[in-house]
Amino acid sequence: MQVEHLTIDTQPASQDVQFLDDQITEFNFAQTGIRDGTLLAIFVRNDRNDIMAGIYGWTWGGCCEIRYLWVHPNLRGQGYGRQLLMAAEGEARARGCLQMVLDTHSFQAPGFYHKLGYETVGVVDEYPRHHQKICLRKRLG
Repeated sequence: MQVEHLTIDTQPASQDVQFLDDQITEFNFAQTGIRDGTLLAIFVRNDRNDIMAGIYGWTWGGCCEIRYLWVHPNLRGQGYGRQLLMAAEGEARARGCLQMVLDTHSFQAPGFYHKLGYETVGVVDEYPRHHQKICLRKRLG
């Protein structure tokens, strides 16, 4: 197979990104033999059905990875983030997961996760510049 050309795309089409995700997922399933990957999303909506908070990730092979946890600025500090994370942990347990994993940045919410029993398992300095990317894990009982 000959490569025609490389294209840098700063706004890739969602279906192109989904294609890559599907290919990586299929490769991972084939290599591990573990095919129980399932998406996980929980939302808080207002009376107009607007998303006011949400959590998104997946479960696979006894692990739950959280990719996004977001709460609207007007709702922060009212327990919605905690409720979403606890609900995700409950669903992960129901799916047979033994641990939760996620990343945050030093300017985001590492203290929030530490208060909820998450431990730092890795740090990448200067990501982004003058900050850190922090990898966290919580073992589920």
